[in-house]
Amino acid sequence: MEKMPMRRRTRIVCISDTHNCTVKLPKGDVLIHAGDLTNQGSYSELSRSVKWLEEADFEAKIVIAGNHDITLDKDFFQQHGNYFHNENPQSPEDCLSLFSSSPSITYLNHESTKIRLTSPSGPHTAFTVFGSPYSPAHGLWAFGYPTPQHPVYGNLTDIWDQIPLETDIVVTHTPPKSHCDESPERRAIGCEALRRALWRVRPLIAICGHVHPSRGSERVVWDLSSQHTSFKEESVVQWQDPGEGNNKMSLIDLTGKKSPALANDGSYPGRFSSSLESVSGFPLAGSILDAQATGSRTAGLGGDASSPRSDQAALTGRMGRRETCVVNAAIMKSNWPHVGGKKFHKPIVVDINLPIWE
Repeated sequence: MEKMPMRRRTRIVCISDTHNCTVKLPKGDVLIHAGDLTNQGSYSELSRSVKWLEEADFEAKIVIAGNHDITLDKDFFQQHGNYFHNENPQSPEDCLSLFSSSPSITYLNHESTKIRLTSPSGPHTAFTVFGSPYSPAHGLWAFGYPTPQHPVYGNLTDIWDQIPLETDIVVTHTPPKSHCDESPERRAIGCEALRRALWRVRPLIAICGHVHPSRGSERVVWDLSSQHTSFKEESVVQWQDPGEGNNKMSLIDLTGKKSPALANDGSYPGRFSSSLESVSGFPLAGSILDAQATGSRTAGLGGDASSPRSDQAALTGRMGRRETCVVNAAIMKSNWPHVGGKKFHKPIVVDINLPIWE
């Protein structure tokens, strides 16, 4: 068992839904883009976005696609591409190569990676990130999956079961259900399956976009004691943007300097022990899917982590993961057809203490 590592403030700049716009970016250590770089994913659109991102001065740059970046979804584009680019055919392979050949961009397509900041002038911190472009299908757009109108456990998508339990930062294009996902019609249009996955993973930060009017942030404290109601939340605190209507930065402080520190120590079995419990030796699960051996009837249930009636894989050795900051980082404030002209949000800057790797 590793000792709890020292931590250092790391600044993460969060953006999403830029839709071909290149906004001014504040300084930071890590840049995360949560999808919809473009309007229709053409090579020319994507190349301009990649050039802008490559020129941005960040030690790490993490990017996922969104439903509008259609050429990056090869299966979708093969079936529907002519509807969008009939007169100017596009090559998904060429479009994807813009990211795979980039020396500075980490492009994630429903996968995980570990980021280690090594610059002599940087914080020398490390984190595990999972990124995915998928969102509930609505209209003819890429990376969509069907969602039931009245979801119950048995008919929800299992796509989010692949998020590793040890993930520190989750980046998805869709928001989770009921968090930063209110549509202009005042409906919660996020994904319930993702919200349940976040209860089990309980990352430090969950970054998303997609729903432009719901740009903002919420701090979600998960209820890990409920033995009867699954995937329960204890409390939700909405962020008040200090940069609204002025020249200040849109900053979220999770370090304890300006706001209470995030109640999440990133613990999981084999990494280091939680300050709130002792690890009982439950094997590390590579993903939620691996952990389903506990049985779907106990998934999302809290209580005693040693009890077979609780979600053992989600709890054992991980009780220090109690809070997640959800961030909808949509840059585009208006929606098509942008009556009165395009309007923009500021990038959201998150300060968080991450483990020092050296």
